[in-house]
Amino acid sequence: MFITKILMLLGVSLGAGYAAADHLHSYLLGLSIASLAVGACYMIAFASTRFPQFAMGLLLLGTMAKLTVTVVGVGLSISNDLITSPIVFALSYLFYIIAVSYLWFSYRDSITPAPKTMKSSLA
Repeated sequence: MFITKILMLLGVSLGAGYAAADHLHSYLLGLSIASLAVGACYMIAFASTRFPQFAMGLLLLGTMAKLTVTVVGVGLSISNDLITSPIVFALSYLFYIIAVSYLWFSYRDSITPAPKTMKSSLA
């Protein structure tokens, strides 16, 4: 099940990259900014598993980090005239923000052990 989802994400990514070949800078900027934003949010928000008393604050801080990375990335890209097609960038960013979030959270789910009370009911 997990492998089919990964293959589907890979197929959609390659197809979208091929379709956006004329505006490759915009496509790759959408990919990189979305990946950096989700990664920054993930690193901060999941520190709450080590510090549960700060969970709400770390989630808000992670959201602010995601927003900051996005705004700074788009601002620098626009100021350097790297975004050649705003619609390709927006669609690429939207797709990759969802895809990278899925990958991060499925990774986190796979490394998190199930609670002991759940193990007996799952067996």
